Formats: sequence, structure tokens, C-alpha cells
Amino acid sequence: MKKVLTILLGTAALAGSVAVLRAQAQLAEFDEKFKAFDTNSDGIISGDEMNGASYLPRLDLNKDGRLTRAEALEAVQKMRKLAGSPAAGIGDEPTGVLFKRLDKNSDGKLTADELPNQKWFNGLDTDKNGSVTLDEAEKVIATLRKRGGGESSSTATASPIKPASEDPTFKEAPQLLKGSEHGVGRMVENATLKDLKGAEIKLTSAAGKNGLVIALFSATCPISGKLAPEAARLEKDLKEQGVGMLLVNAPPGQKTDEITKFIADHKLVSPVAVDADGKLAQQLAATTTTEVFLLDATRTLVYRGALNDQYGLGYTKNAAQHHYLRDAVAAMLKGEPADLVATSAPGCALDLPAKVAAASTSVTYHRDVARIMQANCVECHHKGGVGPFALDSYEAVIEHAGMIRKQVERGAMPPWFAAPLEGRAHSPWANDRSLSERDRNDLLAWLGSDRAKGDVAEAPKPRVFQGEWTIGKPDAIIAGARPVSVKAEGTMPYQHVTVTTDFPEDRWVRGYEILPTAREVVHHVIVSVFAKGSRVSQGGEEGSQGYWAAYVPGNSKQVYPEGFARKLPAGATVSFQIHYTPNGKAVEDTVRMGLLFSKEPPKYVIHTTGLPNARISIPPGEADHVETASRKLPTDINVMAWMAHMHVRGKAFKFEVTLPDGKTETLLDIPKYDFNWQLRYDYATPHFLPRGSTVKITAVYDNSTGNPANPDATKTVRWGQQTFDEMMIGYMEHYTPLNPVVADK
Repeated sequence: MKKVLTILLGTAALAGSVAVLRAQAQLAEFDEKFKAFDTNSDGIISGDEMNGASYLPRLDLNKDGRLTRAEALEAVQKMRKLAGSPAAGIGDEPTGVLFKRLDKNSDGKLTADELPNQKWFNGLDTDKNGSVTLDEAEKVIATLRKRGGGESSSTATASPIKPASEDPTFKEAPQLLKGSEHGVGRMVENATLKDLKGAEIKLTSAAGKNGLVIALFSATCPISGKLAPEAARLEKDLKEQGVGMLLVNAPPGQKTDEITKFIADHKLVSPVAVDADGKLAQQLAATTTTEVFLLDATRTLVYRGALNDQYGLGYTKNAAQHHYLRDAVAAMLKGEPADLVATSAPGCALDLPAKVAAASTSVTYHRDVARIMQANCVECHHKGGVGPFALDSYEAVIEHAGMIRKQVERGAMPPWFAAPLEGRAHSPWANDRSLSERDRNDLLAWLGSDRAKGDVAEAPKPRVFQGEWTIGKPDAIIAGARPVSVKAEGTMPYQHVTVTTDFPEDRWVRGYEILPTAREVVHHVIVSVFAKGSRVSQGGEEGSQGYWAAYVPGNSKQVYPEGFARKLPAGATVSFQIHYTPNGKAVEDTVRMGLLFSKEPPKYVIHTTGLPNARISIPPGEADHVETASRKLPTDINVMAWMAHMHVRGKAFKFEVTLPDGKTETLLDIPKYDFNWQLRYDYATPHFLPRGSTVKITAVYDNSTGNPANPDATKTVRWGQQTFDEMMIGYMEHYTPLNPVVADK
């Protein structure tokens, strides 16, 4: 999800880790006893030392007469588990008991050497005098228990996972919006405003050679004031980049002397305009006094939303962690779309009509359709892209107008198959490709008209695409030793290519891109990673329990937010499961995977878990055969994405959850599953599912003669690897802390 997730993740409170205290005390007690029995201090209890207690031989799991610390600890933990003793958690054990167990010298105080985890010590030492009294510890732990830091012994975990949306640091931060539903990609009319002296000022006169930032403000809005120093810095930086800035006083009726004083106090030098009648704000569908709008040299809106995330309603950070506008400007100057094109902007609300009146002028190619194509189609449909033809010119669009209209009318293009979720005002998906209602209506209206070109002066800047690797130059590339021969006709069984890596140590992968050399014949790729020395599974089981990376047309890469990564173990074997679809010409293909490495270990490790149903049995001739599977979550989970996998008989797929309190919720509904587009559905905000929730997947299959893709409607279809068999897997991408104790520092 790129940078979107990082909007919602910050530091967690000490309460999130307080359950580790008891485990630490138990561990300290265990180490003291082990050392007492290990009389010769060689790290092993053996010989006469084994007679130190009657239970020691029971801890000798491998029965070799020797007891290592690791072996003894494993045995003790197993015994506790069997006895129903909590493994880690405060539970109902009095703080005084914990304190006494940690106070090794019994002086009534805890020092840093007695509580070696510095984070814990700092949290408990409230008066910062270098020691912790029982009174201090009891007050801190009591407070944490009230906040939910402690659990009963029956439900405690060593690393409770907090819902990302409940992190107080980011609770009121800018939220992701779907750009196409908020004007991104559209041309902004060359509005005429008035400056503080009453002279007219147009957007084009304020713009630089490379574009314009329209920054709304209010002289009386406190958040506008807080953001003003960054606006002043931006003025200078933008000018050097050939981008102008226009400061627009948004609230109607604000006094001129208030505006003048605001500009002078903050030493702002950009042109200032007054939107007295609110027409510009209405055209932009502005909502607050802190919104900024980035227009390129052709007045295409390329970003709208918050300037950064330093200030909001009810929070202030020492410094911004995300510079949304600066990032968008940098991307625009490189000719690339920004990673994040629209956010909400915490600020003072504007009292404006909720909807913008539609432009009275007719739709034209240069002003409207070209921008719709760029925002929704050209990513794949450009020369060298994965689309079968380009759609980046008027002539190309006219040539394929019939197919465009057909695919848009039936909802097949752009490829997006998630149904709207009940009760959701906005799409929860960060990668929602669906056309907005306005774009769809305008495109179909133009296709059904005389298809006017319009004024070429209103055309958008052409999209610029990177070379071979769109994620940038990889730090490493993994590829098979020999290409795979793909025949011209018919079908092919899944191909398996394995590569043994030679990395001497674990690597943390912050991004990947899968790049076939013959993309036209590659349907999908599932990448699995196997630790050195482990069995490399292939066949029907591969990918059923999860995957490490995946490729489908239009979904070939993933760059994770800062602090997130996947683990690639030292010396691991990487397995590529490749589905080829011959297209009439024999070719050779080599699938490569480019990797971006993190310079340091992440805070969070990304996993993809599979929920399979390998017992499916689809009767012959059935047009609506239903199969289900469910799994109860053993721990709290923050879900990043879902993905469904079936073969050509797949008709529909749904993810649902029953929460511990009995409430049910539809997580993802795909009423028209398409085997050709196995999309991953990425959350804009991680979706929290508490421990004890039951995730249910439902799949519908069409094994009838009415399914034109059905290989054989007369057979009972069961689980199998090939497309004439079937599968049923619901994938869940989620994350866990790398180090539960310090991940939330």
C-alpha cells in the first residue's frame, strides 16, 4: 500500500507491552534456578548436578542425560502450558509479587540492572531518580490496566496487537481518499479571482512553468497559522522548482486587515487572492481551510489534500512525518503519479455546497477524455505496457472506441470487482481502480457523441513511464538459470522454477517487482520462499497456505511503507510457480524478481496467510455450487489486504467475519469473480480483527455448460493445480511486530 499505511501507524503506548512484565519476572526466576543447579557454570546441568532436584530429569527432553538452558526452558514452558498456567501476562497476580521477584537484592527498589529492558525501566521510573519503588510500579501498572494494558490470565498475550485506527498519535491525521472521486486527474478551469487590492488575478498568472499550488487558508483558523511556517518554506522551494504558489483566503467575508496581518506575521510572499463568492472552492470541492491543490503545467489536478501530517484536529507533532505535497511535487516533476494523490485535510470546515455544479461545456478529448485515460487506463495501456494496445492518443482511443465502450459499460474495465460495502460512504480500498460516476458518464457520453477533440492547448502532459524496473533499480535480482519454453497453442501445466539464493544473512525486503520477459503469455506467478534446509513444496499444495510475492497483469509489484518488510532468510530457496497461457506464437520466458532491501530491520513483518478449502467437490452441470471454509483467529490481527483465488469455474467470492461479540461483517464481496484478474484488494487503513473472530470465505462455482470457460461440464471437479481442476483459497495479508517488546518504541 506504499505510503498510505504509514499515515495510521505511530508509537504505541507502554500499555501495549505491559503484559511482558510477568514473563520477564518468570524468566529471571528461571535463570536464577538454572544457575543454582549448574554448579560448575558450564551452561549445562549434567552428572551429579541432575540430582539437584527430582524434577530435573523430566526436563531432559532428548534423554541424553544433559540439560541445556534452552532445553530446560522449552520443557518448563510445555509443562506450564499443560497445567494451564499463563505463559506471559499480568493477569490477576499482585504487582507486589512481581516486584519482589524482580527485586534481586531485596532492597525494596528496582534498578536498571534488575529490570534490564531500558524501555520498561524508563516507563516505571516516573520520578526519573534512577530507581523504581513499589509505590511507583503499582501506580503505573494500575493506570495501564485501566487503559487495557493488562488482561486476565486466560486471555493475555505477550504482544497484544493494537488496531491501527486506534493509535492516538494518528487518530485525526489525514485520511486517504480516492482521487478520481475528488477531482484528481481532471482539468481545473482558469478561474479569475481578486487580490487584496481588488485587481483580477488568474490561476495561469500565478503559475510557474511547471505548475501551481493553490493553498487555501483562513486568517483566523489556528491550524492555518500552524502550517504557515511550512508554507513559507515551500514558497522558496517551489519557486526554485518552477512551481508557483497562490494563497487563497477561503472563508467568505473575512476582513482584509485580518488577512493582511496573517500574511505579514508569517512573512509569506506569494500572490494572495480572495475567494469571496466561493466559486473556486466549489469548483475544487474544497472542504477545509488547510487544503492544498497541486496543478501541473496543463492545470491537471495531480494532488489534493493535506500539506503534511504535523497538525490536525486535536493533535500536534514535533515534526511532520509525511510531506504529502512535497512528495506529490517531486513525483510530478519526474512525470510520475504520486504514491498518494488525495487525502482529507484536517482544518476549519468550509460552509460550501456539498456538490460542484457540472460544467456546462461539452466533453472533449483533450480536456476531459485524455485525463480519464491517464488516470485509469494508460498505466497498462501504453507502449511496452501489459495492456494489449496503447490508449495514450486520440487516434488510439478512436481505434479501440468500440471495445472501450463495451468494457466500461459491462464493468470489466478498469479491472475492479469489489462490490461497494454497505454502510461505507467511501471505498476502503487504497487501490480501488473503479471509475468514478462522473468519469464513467463523461467517457460514455463522449464515446456516444461526435467525439470532439477540443483545444489541444488544454491537453494534459503525457505520462512518463520508467524503464525496465518501475520500482527503481533493484538491490538484487532473482531469476531462473534457464528460460522456460512456452508453446504456441493449447494449455500448459504450471511450471516451477526454483532458485537457491546465496545471501549469507537474512535480508529484509521492503519492495519487489516481478518481471517476465514475455508478459503476453504469463497469466500469474506465485512466489514462495523456503528457509535453507527445509522441504521445497510443489504441486497442489504450493501457495495454499500463503505466498511471499505474486504477479498478475496490472499487479506486479509491491513497495511497502517505511518500517514494513518481508523476510528473506539467508540461503533461502525461492520458488516461482508460473501459469503460462500460449497465445499462438512459441516464445521463451524468464521470470525475474527485483528486490529492494531495507537498510535495517523493520518494525513490522509482513505475512500472507492462506485460508484454503482443499475438500471442494463441484458436481457436474451445477451453475451455482457453493463451498465455504472458516478459520478462527488465534490472535489479534491488522489486515492489510485480501485476495481470492479460484480457477475458470470460479463465479463469486466473499470474505466475511463473525466477531467475538457475535456481530457479522462483510469484508470483501466479489460478485463477479474473473480468473483473468486475480487482484489484491489493499486496505487504505489496516482493518483490525480481534482474537477469537471467525473469518469465513464463500466461493460460488459454475460447472455448467453455460460457462464458456468450463473445460468439462460433465465431470465432478475437485482440488487440483491445473486450470481444468479447481482451487479455493482466500489470502490475507497482515503484519506482526518484529520484536514485540520494542516494536512500539
